[in-house]
Amino acid sequence: MAFDIDVLIIYANDDNQQSDSDLGWVNNFKKFLELMLVQVLGKKPNIMLKSEHDSITGANLKKVATLVPILSPAFIESGESLDTLESFFKAVGKAEVDRVFKVTKKPVSLEEQPAKLKGLLGYDLFDIDSETGEIDDFVDFFSPEAERSFWMKMVDLAYDIHESLIVLNELDRASEVKHLFERRSIYLAETGYDLSIQRNIIKRELQRHGYKVMPDHTLPQEVEELKKVVSKELEECSLSIHLIGSSYGDIPSGSDKSVVDIQNQIAAERSASLKDKSKFSRLIWISNQLNHASEKQLAFIENVKRDLSSSEGTEILQTALEDFKNIIREELIEVGIDKRMGKAVSPEKNGKPSVYVLHDKIDEKEVEPLKKEIEKAGYTVLAPSFKGELLELRQDHINNLRSFDAAVIYQGKVNNQWVRMKLLDLLKAPGFGRRKPIKGKAIVSSREDKLDISAYKNYNVTLIDGNGNNSIEGLKGFLEELN
Repeated sequence: MAFDIDVLIIYANDDNQQSDSDLGWVNNFKKFLELMLVQVLGKKPNIMLKSEHDSITGANLKKVATLVPILSPAFIESGESLDTLESFFKAVGKAEVDRVFKVTKKPVSLEEQPAKLKGLLGYDLFDIDSETGEIDDFVDFFSPEAERSFWMKMVDLAYDIHESLIVLNELDRASEVKHLFERRSIYLAETGYDLSIQRNIIKRELQRHGYKVMPDHTLPQEVEELKKVVSKELEECSLSIHLIGSSYGDIPSGSDKSVVDIQNQIAAERSASLKDKSKFSRLIWISNQLNHASEKQLAFIENVKRDLSSSEGTEILQTALEDFKNIIREELIEVGIDKRMGKAVSPEKNGKPSVYVLHDKIDEKEVEPLKKEIEKAGYTVLAPSFKGELLELRQDHINNLRSFDAAVIYQGKVNNQWVRMKLLDLLKAPGFGRRKPIKGKAIVSSREDKLDISAYKNYNVTLIDGNGNNSIEGLKGFLEELN
């Protein structure tokens, strides 16, 4: 069906009071939304306003592509506005795509909202005073506060409406319907308040490149219902992305754990339940700025790190957020998700079995005798790269993790935490698309305060004394056992 109206905005008259110096809040909103949709659509959309006293028939509502109700206490008290909302839901029936976008001008509790709006994602466009907590309309739309809040939500809204308009137009072309539903789904976990803007930025970029991002609605506030919804949506996804910052996040009723914590737990359970680890993987980013994190949040982060020792198919990064976003862009957008599933080119090994020698740049000289001994024993040596861009170095590392037969971690001047992270990389190698078993893993350490590997006793890790000739003799024994 061809639509006559791209966006219909419905509102209560009290929310669009005009004066000599002010167009009215809703008129300003329409103007801003139109400007942003022009940018993403490449053409001017047909946006119409409908106040509570304007009339529109059910037949005409069928010609409306998307509806934007301006939610406020005045809207809730307006019988005409609620009738129009209900008529639209009846006119469109069961939609294949989101067609109603809930914009909140003034807060309305979930209990007060119409039943069909409760589960929809909201776009809160009101101002909250950071000092007093008072809520008001934005008066200056170009203030720093508006830049951080109002405009970020407007961008989200414009991209979400844009995606729905594109899908609705494609649904008209039967030949393209199959293509529509082959889009890959990614679970971008809800975050604490401190990372909500960054989550939205990542969400928009993924959507612009054809990914379906879930959850695409407001999550339930009751814990058992929340778990059911998250579990169901994770089953549709091949990847989950988790952003963990200083805020522990909202705690649903009936639980002592936050939504952030629960989503991570359910994703971990899904990953553990799959025999084929390439079907689902997790990408976790942890902020390196945790000065204001609560004790509960710090304990949660420690649990996430600890659990990774037994979590195949999971990758954790604690780095600058921009680096993390670049990695997402590289792996999911520029190259495509298949790169994560093992389709990248493996290092050339000339038919020989290979040993990946993991070491830091500061130990480059000291590790050379070990590399020579490995080559002498008939193996190809794979080594980390230290020159190039961050993404290139990381991709080399992932390619090596996919292809090595055995691995040796060398500890000279680096600390135990560095060794622990490299060992976790080896344990997580199946999550990068590895298809064969690891023949052996060893740590060669010349430090007196060697890493306690008892926590990894089930993973067949050999500890070799790296002092003097002991390192060569211990390495020889390790290589002989591989055969």
